Amino acid sequence: MESYMCLTWMLLCLLLRPSATQNPAPEGVLNCCEGDVLFLLDSSGSVSSYEYSRMLTFLSELVLPFSLGEDQVRIGLLQVGTKPRIEFGFDTHNTESSLQGALKNTKALRGDTNTVDALRIAKERVLTPGVAHGARAGLPRVLVWLTDGVKPGDVVGPMAELREEGVAVLVVSTGHGNYQVLRRVVTPPSDDHLYFVDIDDMSIITENLRNAIIEIIRAERINVRDVSTNSATLQWRPVLSGLTGYYEVRFGPLPTGGTGGGGGGTGTSPSTSGGQYQRLIQSADSSTARLTGLKPDTMYTATLTPESNEQSFNALSVTFRTKPEVMSPAVVSVSQSGETSVRVSWGPLQPETVTSYYIEYSALPRGELHTTTVARTKNSTLLRDLQPDTTYLVTVTARYASGMEKAMSVKVCTQEVTPALADLQLTTVGSDSVQVDWKVSAASLRGYWLTWEGQQSSDAGQRSSAYLPPDSLSTRLTNLPPSTRVCVSPIYRTARGEGLCCTAQFHSDALAYGYQS
Repeated sequence: MESYMCLTWMLLCLLLRPSATQNPAPEGVLNCCEGDVLFLLDSSGSVSSYEYSRMLTFLSELVLPFSLGEDQVRIGLLQVGTKPRIEFGFDTHNTESSLQGALKNTKALRGDTNTVDALRIAKERVLTPGVAHGARAGLPRVLVWLTDGVKPGDVVGPMAELREEGVAVLVVSTGHGNYQVLRRVVTPPSDDHLYFVDIDDMSIITENLRNAIIEIIRAERINVRDVSTNSATLQWRPVLSGLTGYYEVRFGPLPTGGTGGGGGGTGTSPSTSGGQYQRLIQSADSSTARLTGLKPDTMYTATLTPESNEQSFNALSVTFRTKPEVMSPAVVSVSQSGETSVRVSWGPLQPETVTSYYIEYSALPRGELHTTTVARTKNSTLLRDLQPDTTYLVTVTARYASGMEKAMSVKVCTQEVTPALADLQLTTVGSDSVQVDWKVSAASLRGYWLTWEGQQSSDAGQRSSAYLPPDSLSTRLTNLPPSTRVCVSPIYRTARGEGLCCTAQFHSDALAYGYQS
């Protein structure tokens, strides 16, 4: 019976053992993937120094082709011993040289094979998105467990919890581990994710294990950017980089009744399987394609198919809607408004379809009509020789090469003329009064604002003011401090004009003063 079991075990190992024929990892692996891969390495006392060294060499060769970085593949290492330890997290090594140096300098923990605690640490501190230095949300997560199979503990439950949370579990066993247990912990299919191999023959599974990881973390995503009314750009990860081949891009309007509003996926879009599509061929080192000749406000679907004789890839598809057509002018605005001029601007600028812009303006309600023509490359003009304090109606018309025209109107107002006070004269009357006289010439005058304040320290803060009607040209102020500063400003409908100030000095001989400042 014992001989029968031994023979069965040998046959099982041979069946599970991958082919020894190996090819170097293709260069295309470099840009193929996005994801976080955590290696759970048994470095307990049951693993000899020689076996441990062989495992590290295996890991070094396994990860060598991957491109590392925040938007590509990240590698972490968690060692199993009496007290499991995170050797380095996902955000530690962003270059291959840094990662290889870390693997070369890694030391074994020894002690017991405390895999259960190691899996708890992996789940709580490494593989859970959102935790500090943890996995990235929305990207594949992979746990690769390297073990000699000696008393790992009850790992079935913890492994099941990781799989339920979306972590793909792969196992490499270098000893006579319990096949039934290991088969239960890996992510199906077990034929692709469970490996039994002698420690001296680990190199024969390197490519197979790497390809299994690639299938999980392959970045099969296609994005759409720079969408306009008649064009869009497709962007993808260059999975054919280093391979012979090309990308085929097919795109066309989504059939009536089709759904979708953007996003990526795999498979062939229904709209690209018929005849209503366009076809582009991009080189193997391409990562973008510009789609042109699209219709405004239309739902499109695009399919990207990487073609190579060296490796097979899934087709990727995406749907998107072009922007609605916005004809110029869609907006007209006013800036730099002055007393006799106003700058008018408009947009969007469309020199490829507009031949010129025609501007009409007149004072409301029935002013003389003025016109000017602006080149198609200009989006503003300065209207001059306008009447102050007047409302104008300005119409901007875009003349298109097709013969179409689109117009938009806006009301603009010139600023009011606000002449400054022409003259200010103070005449002292007695010892505490002053006669204030001024001159101004303006038809739109609404009144005057008069202020006075003592200049000595004892009078500081005692400021007085008064409004006077527009027909006033003088007033008398009484009970003033010995030295008083008087200011008069003209008031207009929209603003206060520039005023004048004088200081009244009271002397016993009561002379007139007209000091202006």
